[in-house]
Amino acid sequence: MAKKTEKLHFAKVERFSSPMVTFNEKLQGKYVKSGNDNQFPYYLIDLYNRSSIHSACINSIVHSVIGQGLTANEETFLEIANKKGETWNDIFKKVALDYKLHGSFALEILWSRDRTRIAEAYHIDFSTLRAKEKDHRGIIPGYYISNEWRNSFIQVTDDNALYLPAFDKEKAIDEASQIFVVHNYRPGQMYYPLPDYNGALRTIELDVEIDNFHVNNIKNGLAPSLAITTFMNGSPDDVTAVENMLQANYGGTDNAGSLIYMDVDSPENKPEITPIPSNGQDGYYTTINEMSIQQILTAHRITSPMLLGIKTEGQLGGRSELLDAKILFNFNVIEPMQQEILRELEGILQINYPDIVLGVDTKNLYEDGETVEEVVTSVEVTDDEAEQVEEQDTTNVEDIPTI
Repeated sequence: MAKKTEKLHFAKVERFSSPMVTFNEKLQGKYVKSGNDNQFPYYLIDLYNRSSIHSACINSIVHSVIGQGLTANEETFLEIANKKGETWNDIFKKVALDYKLHGSFALEILWSRDRTRIAEAYHIDFSTLRAKEKDHRGIIPGYYISNEWRNSFIQVTDDNALYLPAFDKEKAIDEASQIFVVHNYRPGQMYYPLPDYNGALRTIELDVEIDNFHVNNIKNGLAPSLAITTFMNGSPDDVTAVENMLQANYGGTDNAGSLIYMDVDSPENKPEITPIPSNGQDGYYTTINEMSIQQILTAHRITSPMLLGIKTEGQLGGRSELLDAKILFNFNVIEPMQQEILRELEGILQINYPDIVLGVDTKNLYEDGETVEEVVTSVEVTDDEAEQVEEQDTTNVEDIPTI
């Protein structure tokens, strides 16, 4: 008689998959969600707060964009922005961070009683905005504002959120308060922008999880290094008590290097302690970490980690390399962003001061190593002006013209 063949059963063990926060736009009532779960702006903020390398990139770029602050042909134009006591330089700092973090920034504009001047301007955190559905002309008529979009206990609707109409000088008579929103253009996005580092969001999330892995590995240092087997045939309560005792006495960083002492009634009942050999995962995570850092730097268009004070293996760290990276960084990243923000702020301030010329007082680094104070304005430098700059002696700060 043939031996009966045992049936084999294979079970698929489901693996964890990290859900990706989407940046899709979906209509909800009268406003448009930012992401399917309406949490995309907060997702960007969380990554900024949790990833050290990503945060360093953003802070470095924002700091360079702000420079020494705003300048104007009449400094009194910038002294007061609102009754809160903020200056336009205070607003500029917040605007620069929002523009880098979200790809957009917003200002509340309050018109004077006669509607001929701007009485006040306030920065509005872009994460609190949700756009109203576009009208038949494809124009966003206004934005809903709330600090509770991520609060699971409060249902925010278009009825309980503050609504401000979009900035329009022609409608100032009927709308004393308006919202001025600036977006950078991104194909396919109809309501909300995407940050310029959007392609590296998953890598930034990976950087956060690598740090989380190492922290938990250290805090639970007992688990990955030893396997302890006891032969007391105890009850579930007894096993739990032993496990809690081991965790309390030998787990975590505070107990690193301590001895394990156990007293048993006979040699037959002694626990079996088996070291778990390393599978090389430390080297694996080191490689992944280096890869993620490089991709994050690339997403922010930072050509050399030396600009952030990061020394990488194999780099000589020469002065010429740092100077070249700094010049390229200023030309491709910082100055274009400065000019984009200046154009928008200048357009607002020109309502009150038609002749105002805004600039950012900054320090540029030249190939000869000299640091020169200059002013970046909202307009491109003409060929004639470029020739004049080239003819000047950049080693003398006083010879550089300012507005």
